[in-house]
Amino acid sequence: MSTNKVYIFDTTLRDGEQVPGCQLNTSEKIEVARALEELGVDIIEAGFPISSPGDFNSVVEISKAVSNPTICALTRAVKKDIEVAGEALKYAKRGRIHTGIGTSPYHIKFKLKTTEEEIIRRAVEAVKYARRFVDDVEFYAEDAGRSENEFLARVTEAVIGAGATVVNIPDTTGYCLPQMFGEKIKYLINNVSNMDKAILATHCHNDLGMATANSISGIINGARQAEVTINGIGERAGNTSLEEVVMTLKSHKDLGLETSIDTTKIMGVSKLVSSLMSMPVQANKAIVGRNAFAHSSGIHQDGVIKHRENYEIIDPKDVGVNESEIILTARSGRAALKHRLELLGYNPGDKLDDIYSNFLDLADKKKEINDTDLRVLMGDTSVSSKTIKLDYLNIATGTAEETMATIRLNIGGELFTETVSGNGPVDAAFNGIKKVVKKELHLEEFFVQAVTRGSNDVGKVHVQVKDKDSVYSGFASNTNIVIASVEACLEAISKMM
Repeated sequence: MSTNKVYIFDTTLRDGEQVPGCQLNTSEKIEVARALEELGVDIIEAGFPISSPGDFNSVVEISKAVSNPTICALTRAVKKDIEVAGEALKYAKRGRIHTGIGTSPYHIKFKLKTTEEEIIRRAVEAVKYARRFVDDVEFYAEDAGRSENEFLARVTEAVIGAGATVVNIPDTTGYCLPQMFGEKIKYLINNVSNMDKAILATHCHNDLGMATANSISGIINGARQAEVTINGIGERAGNTSLEEVVMTLKSHKDLGLETSIDTTKIMGVSKLVSSLMSMPVQANKAIVGRNAFAHSSGIHQDGVIKHRENYEIIDPKDVGVNESEIILTARSGRAALKHRLELLGYNPGDKLDDIYSNFLDLADKKKEINDTDLRVLMGDTSVSSKTIKLDYLNIATGTAEETMATIRLNIGGELFTETVSGNGPVDAAFNGIKKVVKKELHLEEFFVQAVTRGSNDVGKVHVQVKDKDSVYSGFASNTNIVIASVEACLEAISKMM
């Protein structure tokens, strides 16, 4: 089936949720599903209904909650699995059963202990049975990445003949190289006689770090469905990242391919999934990492200031990020310093060289120079009145649901005290801060990392606080993680004020 549309099949709620510690309850899954619908995802794989009552219920409730995407349920090539999936999908406006079986020599010989002929028989039987429940049936050839192309073509032709509308070619173990995977898709396109009656799908894992490259290679060679997850989460090293596939296709317009994704919502969905699954996004993650549009090298900063596309192939606004960040460090040059000073309302003029020399002395002592530091460098004596410092913090917690925090902040030499409650010590402390500064602040990101080991280890906290359309970052380290959290938040708010 030839088209310039690439369908986005999101399996965050099925394959992504298989990551240890990332399980969601039904209400959280519905929240993610609705966000995926707004994002423009074509198919949502909502779960594996026979695996547990919770998964069954999630497929049912997601089917009720969303209208536009096709809702997909996973099964093995087993009649009972298929029956349960059909029952779970009864409320779906558009339902799809995703059934399949292993096709590699490893799976046939060692996992299933059967023959190629039996694999084809079971595959055809499963697809035909699934068609009794839904008109849209996807077949997956598990471990297709290590399957022989000739046998894979026989299986593909047989299941399409049985009624499969989509055939999924997973690189289940992340084994393939991009050229290998692309050639596999091309082989099927050219050697399956009824290939025009179905769509080929990619489902690549990241064990060797090539999931996105393999998916793009498959798409270039004729696949028209990409199976992905938000932030690339998934078993072991993860799955193909939705944001990477979508933005690759958007950036390479010469490919003539498009998706239905509203890319401006990518960052919001990324943060939602990261928060609900308690799985932080690595800082240097493509597209959605906090450093994806941050520049600290002087050469890069100068280039971005002169013309963004010198060092950025994606406009940050296209993925829901307000703007690029120019991070001032000892590696920054005069152009970046001058740019930041001008944004703050200063005109360094012919004093720039002297200011830059003082800037480098300070930057060698601090990892990052913030706006407050620059104001001090420029001799602004009013800065101290805007700086917020923690003077006292007491947390009262126990088995009760609510935690109480008494916090006293020093703002320009004046002390302000508040006692508030919250859902845990950090939440209570943050609520106290908001009450003191009298602002409706939104915590965009909260990331804790252990610096040392042991029960008395040092924790490093990074926060991003949003006020209207601007986002401010703060960092702090302490053996007391609550204090570190508060100090990081106060640093961000001090920048804001």
